[in-house]
Amino acid sequence: MRLITLALAALLLLIQYPLWLGKGGWLRVADLEAQVEAAQRKNAELQSRNAKLDSEVRDLKDGTGAVEERARYELSMIKQNEIYVQILGKGQTQPQAATPSPTKP
Repeated sequence: MRLITLALAALLLLIQYPLWLGKGGWLRVADLEAQVEAAQRKNAELQSRNAKLDSEVRDLKDGTGAVEERARYELSMIKQNEIYVQILGKGQTQPQAATPSPTKP
């Protein structure tokens, strides 16, 4: 009787092994589901980034407003007959004015 119980317990363990640790086991499925969720999060982030870049490209192609804004803020360009005022915060020093290069005769 004891031998039959041990044999049935061993058989039960052999049957459970593929369920938990096999190729299609629960642990593997849980791991794959976590990977799919991480990939979906990454895709959502990339889609929002792509939408932002697409919007920016459309603005640059269609109008001059976006180009002008970039020129003003990134390159510090100003229009003709415009006055540029820079307000310095505490601890900032006044930038050196650019000196014109001498022209060759």
